[in-house]
Amino acid sequence: MSKLIALFRLTFIVLLAGAGLNACTDFDEGRANSAWDKGFVAYKKEDYVTALREWQPLAEQGDAAAQNSLGWMYVKGQGVPQDYKTAMQWFRRAAEQGVAIAQAGLGAMYHAGEGVPQDYKTAMQWFRRAAEQGQAGAQFNLGTMYHAGEGVPQDYKTAMQWFRRAAEQGVAPAQSNLGAMHAQGQGVPQDYKMAVQWYRRAAEQGNANAQFNLGAMYAQGQGVPQDYKTAMQWFRRAAEQGYADAQFNLGVRYDKGEGVPQDYKMAAQWYRRAAEQGHAIAQFILGVMYDKGEGVPQNDNTATQWFRRAAEQGQADAQFNLGVRYDTGKGVPRDYKMAVQWYRRAAKQGHPIALAILRPVDTAPPY
Repeated sequence: MSKLIALFRLTFIVLLAGAGLNACTDFDEGRANSAWDKGFVAYKKEDYVTALREWQPLAEQGDAAAQNSLGWMYVKGQGVPQDYKTAMQWFRRAAEQGVAIAQAGLGAMYHAGEGVPQDYKTAMQWFRRAAEQGQAGAQFNLGTMYHAGEGVPQDYKTAMQWFRRAAEQGVAPAQSNLGAMHAQGQGVPQDYKMAVQWYRRAAEQGNANAQFNLGAMYAQGQGVPQDYKTAMQWFRRAAEQGYADAQFNLGVRYDKGEGVPQDYKMAAQWYRRAAEQGHAIAQFILGVMYDKGEGVPQNDNTATQWFRRAAEQGQADAQFNLGVRYDTGKGVPRDYKMAVQWYRRAAKQGHPIALAILRPVDTAPPY
């Protein structure tokens, strides 16, 4: 019924370093009972008001760690209303003293346009300053920007270099991206075995994108012997994290009986989980299953609903099937005008049957 979708997808996110505040707030025995450590203990207890009260005077006196910490608190709205402009001010003061995580924070805010107008070039400058100090999140973000050509000419080789530096520090999205670039031959010769190695390193850390891609490699026998059972295991791990493409591919495996006994009910369950996240092909296939009564009770109305959801996302087969349903009055009142509209939308995408059906309509001479 369906075909495996293997998306060697790169992760493009701006790593704000969720542990960014902690990166500069280690407990310092040399300052025991100081305002700094009182603030640290309070922060760990989620007593943000006390942390702010202890750290604010230090920050105003020029303490870089306190300045950085206040920046993250304003980003996250901890003990204060969320305020990107104020966060920027504190990050800048810490960044100018060389605090790498604050430099990365500034880069992230310029990249997102939070607290300042979006400015990729300035984001690059701050990410680079942090990355050159070894800040892994900034290294990852430089890689994403070189890959996308944001603020710099697109350069896959340089993207690879920065992803590798972050990956070697254990950043799972960077490891996953290295896998994707080896799989696609971006910046390096195509090498499925290397792709598998990097995907595995990220997947074992729980990265859902890598788990999905590793499953795809096993399903297609790229870089590893084809093994549907192992593919299923990796798809399942990604699917259980809510990864829609993995949920869809689990549906495919149950649908076709690859790596598991064929089971239309289980296929329908996984297709539904993907479809409810907006996965257009899963929506279309779920419509087909309701139309045929495979794995679900036969229901023309529900089939039509799923065809419509997929069709509105531009899925050509769903557009054609919706046209057929208006043409025949199956699951909807018969409406030839609506049928032609949906046939035309499918035909614009090259759907061969829709094109054949429309040819007499669109070429008929006017009366």
